[in-house]
Amino acid sequence: MSARIAAWLPDGAGAALDASLARLARTEDVAHVAVMPDAHVADDVCVGTVTATTRRLLPAAVGGDIGCGMVALRLRAGADLLADRDRAARLLSGLCRRVPHVLHPAAGAPPLPDDLAEARLGAPRLEAMKRREGRMELGTLGRGNHFLEVQRDEEGALWLLLHSGSRAMGPAIREHHEALAARDPSGVRFLEADSEAGRAYLADAAWAASYARASRARMAAEAAGLFGELFGVEVDAPSRIEVDHNHVRREEHGGRALWVHRKGAMGLREGELGVVPGSMGSPSFHVAGRGHPDALGSSAHGAGRALPRGEARRRIGARQLLREAEGVWFDHRLADRLREEAPSAYKDIGAVMRAQRALVRVVRRLRPVLVYKAP
Repeated sequence: MSARIAAWLPDGAGAALDASLARLARTEDVAHVAVMPDAHVADDVCVGTVTATTRRLLPAAVGGDIGCGMVALRLRAGADLLADRDRAARLLSGLCRRVPHVLHPAAGAPPLPDDLAEARLGAPRLEAMKRREGRMELGTLGRGNHFLEVQRDEEGALWLLLHSGSRAMGPAIREHHEALAARDPSGVRFLEADSEAGRAYLADAAWAASYARASRARMAAEAAGLFGELFGVEVDAPSRIEVDHNHVRREEHGGRALWVHRKGAMGLREGELGVVPGSMGSPSFHVAGRGHPDALGSSAHGAGRALPRGEARRRIGARQLLREAEGVWFDHRLADRLREEAPSAYKDIGAVMRAQRALVRVVRRLRPVLVYKAP
């Protein structure tokens, strides 16, 4: 029998998404599937999907960027701080120096925090990668939809928003453990949670999530330090909101203990705060969970792609991106290479938020002021 699928899609699923969800739902031991309004087709399991099982672990239902998430921090400054082009340019230049896109130089790479350095990963290849790429990528932003954004709330206060994950370590961990996994008749690979292989995956996935948090913490500290250095501005530490959207956790729902996999979906208990970002030119939202039972207490993690990257590159030009992001500071020299990140490449964030009114309550609406990201 297929598992029940509960969905909050603003415009329906479409044939490809329907087929992918049906495949997931007929996978043995899948007990429930919740589909967030930002869902879109991806390899094996769709982004924006919450998958509950009773005894199996499905690495594809977490994805490769294990622990990817958001950090939001309020700045003790008003939006007029970045009204000046020169100040915005100095900030973008400083971020480029202090928050690398891809790698720290090997000689200048930071050490891993002690808990990450001392924990043993499940294979010698992963251990070697941890000591090399793991160290060089700690505190680096990454490409694609990862970003550091300065935003303005409706009261005129500035906020930092940072989106990044486990960099190369997460995909390597997924690849290693999926190679050891069995294949269900549906085609989805699985590990038994109560097995040596399952426990090894859980341990490595927990390490990747901790790595992602440490990396975000380092970047947030560098950005905060830059605001202090350039403008004498401090962050309001108690305002911090942090949540990840790629994980597997043991949770209880409806009196059942389940393995809840989230791939591009936040897990928010009732009242717990999260962040739903828009795109380079559209609003973001701070939200509080409503704990909806059919959603397994989950929420969308963003606008969600409307166009695959290749199609976006074919259909959206640099001039269109500049029009759509008008009024937002970013490095215009990168416009041609960032066009797949244009707002029109993503779903309407307003439609996403309306579709999930039963899942979250909006706490704060913010608009982008400055965007730092890599093509």
